[in-house]
Amino acid sequence: MAEARIAGSVAGLGILIVDDEKDFARGLMRLISGRFKDVRVEMAHSGPEALEKLISGDFHLMLTDLRMPDMTGMELLHEAFKRQPDLCMVMLTAHGTIETAVEALKVGAYDFVTKPVEPDQLFHIVQKGLERASLLNENKRLRALVDSSAGGEMVGESPAMQRLRYAVQAVANSDYTVLIRGESGTGKEVVARLIHRMSNRARKPFMAVNCPAIPEHLLESELFGHVKGAFTGADQDRKGLFAAADGGTLLLDEVGDISANIQTKLLRVLQEGEVRPVGANANVAVSTRVLASTNQELEARIAERQFREDLYYRLNVLSVMVPPLRDRIEDIPLLAHHFMRQACRDMSLEDKDISPDVIAYLASRQWPGNVRELQSYIRRLVVFCMKDTVDMNLVAHVEHGTQVGSATAGVPVLSGGMPEPYKEAKGRVTDEFTLGYVRDLLTVTGGNISEAARISGLSRVALQKILSRLDIDATSFK
Repeated sequence: MAEARIAGSVAGLGILIVDDEKDFARGLMRLISGRFKDVRVEMAHSGPEALEKLISGDFHLMLTDLRMPDMTGMELLHEAFKRQPDLCMVMLTAHGTIETAVEALKVGAYDFVTKPVEPDQLFHIVQKGLERASLLNENKRLRALVDSSAGGEMVGESPAMQRLRYAVQAVANSDYTVLIRGESGTGKEVVARLIHRMSNRARKPFMAVNCPAIPEHLLESELFGHVKGAFTGADQDRKGLFAAADGGTLLLDEVGDISANIQTKLLRVLQEGEVRPVGANANVAVSTRVLASTNQELEARIAERQFREDLYYRLNVLSVMVPPLRDRIEDIPLLAHHFMRQACRDMSLEDKDISPDVIAYLASRQWPGNVRELQSYIRRLVVFCMKDTVDMNLVAHVEHGTQVGSATAGVPVLSGGMPEPYKEAKGRVTDEFTLGYVRDLLTVTGGNISEAARISGLSRVALQKILSRLDIDATSFK
């Protein structure tokens, strides 16, 4: 369940009950404390007293009566939000003041409970409010981690990333060659640069070459250099990358794609520590550490006689595996905030926030392009985001290919004017995601369709149609 995986525990959160009827407040406190034993519950009997308690910042959910002397619940709502914008507010109201409670929802209250209070309804709303507060706390924590990340390298706290950091630290302290393996988009070059920066060669050059991007007849000159007159257009001597990175590090990116001829000459360099520029009669000594990366199974290439086995063992003295994003799903929220911050700075924008629903969606989505795909996706969200927060409505616009200047172009719209974020669209939001996301929503809401519709941005009717189409029984989640 994506949202539960991200939200974490509600233990340690604080609830403040505000009601001028002291006996009622004490009864409410006993009910909530008895049900949520790991949550701290306190009382206040007036708006000013509540505001004094909020100064500590230790409260995450506040239940307040609407009708109180000195300061009404609505007045308290506005003042509380000034002090603590992320506070989750629940209004306590008698039947005669429901219209006022609805008005409170419009200005930011999370929900309301009618008096006399039904315990099951109270527990449900408090549980959901605490979960929302936990998600908001997690967002704050992630933003703080992003702020403290040195250069944004190797962002993540998952066990897979901890193992990767340990491996990088271990291999950085030697001069042996390192084979960095991983799928496309996982960040192999980032790992290579970090290995260089953590090594004793950090003050020397770091060079990188994308081997398959350069034709074979040019790659040899690019790596080893050439002398004047070696071939047509060689009008002067030129250092190759091995010589340019002398004393430093050279990354051979996607080394599995180099030709047999270049493989042979590369093997000689690794064995002898010398390069021979194209057209030269003598070798040139170099002290260059070689890092190589690949997204291929080199063992299979060896079996097919497409890659030299002796070169493989020269390159694979040390090995580092960069995990795919599917093996570090818990890092997606932190990565999303990191890339959001980067994109905002690239565009000279104020930092934007990401709604908890979008974080849950990103964590449940497939990322075949790994971290690089996630980064590109976040950049698109920033480009199209005209508000302070990226929400699921914006996700719907982006995934349906909305064009600049047309806020709803190509986006299915519900009768209430809300874009339908989860309707099937070929090549965009698939049934596979819809099924998983809706199940997560219903699990979080305990099968409450209205609550699930509110979280997702759908109308209740639209969500029921999706449940019918996917043959999902909401009652099975209660």
